Amino acid sequence: MTSEDPYTVVWSEQTAHLGRLAGEEASWYAATAAALVRPGDRLAVDVGCGGAGMTRALATALGPGGRAVGVDGEPAILAVAKERAPDLEFVAADLDGDLTDLRAALGETADLVWASASVHHAGDQQAAVNALAGLLGGGGRLALAEGGLPARHLPWDLGVGEPGLEVRLDAAQDRWFAAMRAGLPGSVRMPYGWSECLRRAGLTEVAARTTLFERELPLTDAEVNRVLDKLAHRVDHLRPAGLLDPADLDAWDCLLDSADTAWLGLRDDLYWLDARTIHTGLRAA
Repeated sequence: MTSEDPYTVVWSEQTAHLGRLAGEEASWYAATAAALVRPGDRLAVDVGCGGAGMTRALATALGPGGRAVGVDGEPAILAVAKERAPDLEFVAADLDGDLTDLRAALGETADLVWASASVHHAGDQQAAVNALAGLLGGGGRLALAEGGLPARHLPWDLGVGEPGLEVRLDAAQDRWFAAMRAGLPGSVRMPYGWSECLRRAGLTEVAARTTLFERELPLTDAEVNRVLDKLAHRVDHLRPAGLLDPADLDAWDCLLDSADTAWLGLRDDLYWLDARTIHTGLRAA
């Protein structure tokens, strides 16, 4: 984001964040890719590849006879992805287009197309899903990682500020998301869920699977540090838009300040609980 427009994501500034996520979530990517790839699959496409974590996992699941192709519309993100995975294939393509150039670059239809937290950045989400479905051959699957439940890390009453601080952070994030989507070029509302979106794209056998993530307590020092980084990232992300109540913002500044007696890193009651949903659909043979 920029201070001039707090609702615009500047993707070139997100490369370090995306690279960190690719490393942290390697085990989830590996398990998900193993569940999605089927025997005989040759081509899997990771659209909105970020740090190439899922591109790598798909390549591993496909084995030496397959192709995993990472796709992103931001040159800076693709450059970092190539540095992280120089042995893999990457293509530039924008989800707000019809993906004609991507189909040509692939040279064949895909057995699996994966898109995680990328479609919701397209102005017309249904058109984007239609285009992704168009990459599939008969029997190919589209998998969208969208939705789930917000992460929870904190007790309801922290003794600083009003209780429910994390819930209000989620509410502010939701308001930011609505404004971000409204400001996208060609923004179109999608007043139905992802499963219906897949059906409207002509896919069948539409299903959804949600994975619960719960870290064993007590959290390790590394996990606590990651929780603090995530919370600081969210607060700083929302700060320019003025969506946090000033009293809540003051509370967050205390809780995230390692020099403050209220610093969250001093607590032993932090936890880690969240859920992610993957929606899938099949192109009929």
